[in-house]
Order: sequence, then structure tokens, then C-alpha cells
Amino acid sequence: MAVIHHTTLKPTKLELLTDWLPTRPWYRGGPDAPVLEKSGGFRLDDPEGEVGIEFIVATDTSSPERTAYLAPLTYRGAPLAGAEHALVGTMEHGVLGRRWVYDGCHDPVLVTEVLALIEGRAQAMAQSLSDTPDHEVTRSHSGAPLGAAGFPLAPADDRDGTRIPVPQGGILHVHRVLTPVAENPPQPPRGALGHVATGWPGPDGTRLRAVLMTLNAA
Repeated sequence: MAVIHHTTLKPTKLELLTDWLPTRPWYRGGPDAPVLEKSGGFRLDDPEGEVGIEFIVATDTSSPERTAYLAPLTYRGAPLAGAEHALVGTMEHGVLGRRWVYDGCHDPVLVTEVLALIEGRAQAMAQSLSDTPDHEVTRSHSGAPLGAAGFPLAPADDRDGTRIPVPQGGILHVHRVLTPVAENPPQPPRGALGHVATGWPGPDGTRLRAVLMTLNAA
């Protein structure tokens, strides 16, 4: 299981996201830079122990509406070949040294582990604690097995998020702008083949919850 190092990061993850988010087609902010706070999220373990996998809920607090974004990130000790277009940035980790930070929707390790999570073959882990499951993360799956690694990634961004074709003809929809719901736990949309959902603290002491990813038929 991944070891969480509580150390310095230069630049920080939020600093990288502050520059990167406004370049995305699903960004809802205006011309000014977002003012981000890290609201929540979770991690997945790379079975090979090489790639850090984190799902960050980053909230833009620059307006009263407070928009929550989902940023799936991977952290690597060397560049990912062919993924220059998906590089969010690099940072210096106080323990691990230089880390290349990628939009995880373009990283086969993250997508493979998301499919394992949806099928119940992987466990969501706490964002800031080592070896600690995150039981607030819920998931579902119905239909044919999703398969393992080895498929080419072709994610597509639009105003509604990121869509990733996956094995067996499905589409993984990553909801980049999160819409809180009253249900606890959040339920997948009607007709979905699977989903991932979780919660994070709201500004008034409440708990916000939303579906983060939905698996649909192609």
C-alpha cells in the first residue's frame, strides 16, 4: 500500500491546479484565476508501487457559488511517454524528489485502477493517511467484466467533463464539475452500468456528496 509522506511540495498541488484548471473546456470560472481549497478526495494504490494516484476535490471559492472540481492526478518519478499533452506540471517532493504530475484520465495506471474500484476489485484509500481504507467512497457495477490494463486511452474533454472509452464497449464519464445531491450515499444515474461517489466537507459544517464518475454503455 502507498505510504503518505507529510512533507513539502514546491509548487503545491493547488498551485499547479490554479494554473491548469482555467485551460480546461469544463472550467466554469471567469477570466480571473480560481481561488482553490482542497476540500477532499481519496487515493488508489498502484499494485506495482510506482505511481501515486489521487482524486482531489478542489473547490473554487472566488465566488459565492463555490464550484467543486474533480482532479484525478497521477504522480510519477519520470515522464510518462506520449503523455506530454496531459502534463499538469512538475513539483519537487521533499522525500521523493522531482515528480511529474499528470491528468490521470490520460494515465493507464489510474484508469485501470478506477475500473478495478468500480468492479469491487480495488479499495479506495484515505487521502492523507497511510494504509487506511476510505469507506465513504461507494461504487457499483453491473454487466460484463471490464478487463484489465493494456487498452489504448482516448479520453475526450468537453464542457460536461471527460469521457474515456473502456474495454467491453463502455464509456467512463469523469464528472469534473461536481453537483452535490441530497442522497446518502449518492446513487448512479438511471441506466448507468457503474459509478463512484463520495463526500467532502461543505462550507457550513454540512457534508456535501456527489457522484464522481459514471460508467455508461457506449
